[in-house]
Amino acid sequence: MKKGGFPKLVMSAVPLEGKTVLVRADYNVPLNKKGEITDDYRITQSAPTIQELIRKKCKVVICSHLGRPDGKVAPEFTLAPVATRLSEVIDHPVHFVPNCIGDQVVQAVKRLHPGSVLLMENLRFHAGEEANDEAFARALARDSGAQYFVQDGFGVVHRAHASTAAITHQLPSVAGLLLEREWTAITGAMEHPRKPLVAVLGGAKISDKIKVITRLIDIADTVVIGGAMANTFLKYKGCAIGKSVHEDGLDNIIRDIYKAAEAKVGKDALDEFIVLPTDVAVGTKIDADARRTVVDAREVADNEYILDIGWHSIETAVSAVTGAGTVIWNGTLGYAELPQFAHGSARMALALASQPDTTSVIGGGDTADFVLHWDARKGASFSHVSTGGGASLDLMAGEPMPGIDALLDA
Repeated sequence: MKKGGFPKLVMSAVPLEGKTVLVRADYNVPLNKKGEITDDYRITQSAPTIQELIRKKCKVVICSHLGRPDGKVAPEFTLAPVATRLSEVIDHPVHFVPNCIGDQVVQAVKRLHPGSVLLMENLRFHAGEEANDEAFARALARDSGAQYFVQDGFGVVHRAHASTAAITHQLPSVAGLLLEREWTAITGAMEHPRKPLVAVLGGAKISDKIKVITRLIDIADTVVIGGAMANTFLKYKGCAIGKSVHEDGLDNIIRDIYKAAEAKVGKDALDEFIVLPTDVAVGTKIDADARRTVVDAREVADNEYILDIGWHSIETAVSAVTGAGTVIWNGTLGYAELPQFAHGSARMALALASQPDTTSVIGGGDTADFVLHWDARKGASFSHVSTGGGASLDLMAGEPMPGIDALLDA
């Protein structure tokens, strides 16, 4: 393995031609009340792996989960609509079988021809999936008739489930193209960034991102903080935040963050290194009719919610990323579901999309959802938009990734 390269075997490293291949994809896509897919990004991003296996004349058997059916059959979480959409994306028939183990699967696989694609029903209709059950993994491998396993579900590799961990005890297991691309983009930005490196952090919770924040304090040149996360920092600094979403009981953690930052840049440069909003957009309610009013960050009234960063803070945040070599953005900068409070996030997206020379890595989850709906090019305006929320955070934090660790070493 070359230094800094992907540490596991990839599809090109094993003889997949003409083989039956079990692929773990992440098709946990959002559905509306009619059961229609409202965002197909995870499906489109999986397409290169599926198309490469079709080109190699493999029989392609895909497994995935959708939603949280808790080990029971729940028709609202069927993957049948995904089979239809995947077929449209890859312009190739995708067969569907209403189970992922058992005789129905065995018979469906027998009917496949080289270059055929079969999507199996939701893994999480079986309790064995989330329990990382060896017997369930054995059944998956046996009934699919697979000779190899390809892990391409980046959004689940931070979990030890039957289709990420136990399955690798049953079949020789390698990484798919999406998994390799995610690992390379995120790890590259964290370990070998083009400088200066600017981290933009938002979203609601500090507690979910403590390890990521700690690591970014260590490696970044500037850390911009917005979203509800900023409210907790502002409260720590003595600002009144009204009725705003925030986390209590984190003073010691924030104190440690500032201590680490001070040790790195010195006391005088702290506010240029950890950039908090100096003005904020507030509303007296959180709904479509809420009026956006911008006030000084120290002048939030008791009945107001902080729902976005203010105009001056937007300019400061944009200025921080202008000319950056690498920007890692995780967490929207306001309550971006409401257009009047999406200004900070939209201006950040525009700034990054307007800087093709900057390596821009967008974390999964809400940030990815926002930029994909904002971007007319469906994410192509950025260097990398992750398909994984928790997985991208864990990879950034250097946490164990069971679904990657279990693959064959390069």
